[in-house]
Amino acid sequence: MEVLSKDKIEALILPYLSEGSRGSEVGVELWRIVSLILYRLKTGCQWRMLPVDLFFEAEKKLKWQGVYYHYREWIRDGSFKKVWTGLLQSYCHLLDLSSVQLDGSQTLAKNGGEHIGYQGRKAGRTTNALFLCDNEGLPLSVATPQSGHHHDLHDIQELFEELCSVLTEAGIPLEGVFLNADSGFDAEVLQKACVEKQIEANININPRNNKDHNTEYRYFDEELYKKRFVVERMNAWLDSFKALLVRFETKVGHWLALHFLAFTVLLCRKIKC
Repeated sequence: MEVLSKDKIEALILPYLSEGSRGSEVGVELWRIVSLILYRLKTGCQWRMLPVDLFFEAEKKLKWQGVYYHYREWIRDGSFKKVWTGLLQSYCHLLDLSSVQLDGSQTLAKNGGEHIGYQGRKAGRTTNALFLCDNEGLPLSVATPQSGHHHDLHDIQELFEELCSVLTEAGIPLEGVFLNADSGFDAEVLQKACVEKQIEANININPRNNKDHNTEYRYFDEELYKKRFVVERMNAWLDSFKALLVRFETKVGHWLALHFLAFTVLLCRKIKC
């Protein structure tokens, strides 16, 4: 199963990946290793179940451990994030930034590990992650996932800064951008962070957290807020990657890297190459 073509992997992904010595020593083409990593992202299979025989020639073949070695090294040096920010910078014209959507997502975690906690609504241990997507539902940024027992506003100032930093690294200006968020994000600290970045916050009012709304006026654009439905489109696209549907990674950095890879695939599909 081909997730991305050889041409797209070589043109859009490989230029941002560090090249270690192991692949070159055995004469293995890196695009094949990336293809197998994307196969695992799409299918959610165990690493040891990777169909390496289908992706490598008999005389130039790595075992699944060799594929995992490259995957781990690229996580360690931040290559997958570099791929994403590099593509964002080069193909920002394909994005619809007339508004961006902020949302959180809870994912069941089966193997335990970092940043996992019990979430009653999911009746299990989960990880909570915050996302930004564009006005068509294309994911733009993800913050470091947090334990599932935390609500969306947990450490929101730090996590929102992390979300914005991905776009800043990609050279995408935030001044004047409209940001949609539901009432769960209605907090003074987030409003202040948006003001500091000159982001126009369109956050639905939560009367339980704002007792003085009857006397204080705050602009809220209901027509703009209706565009939040694209968040569901983003969730559906991400759920198509089975490795993201349920978390099995014990290290939060590995879980985060899988998201940047999924973002990369979704954007690469829009690029003619």
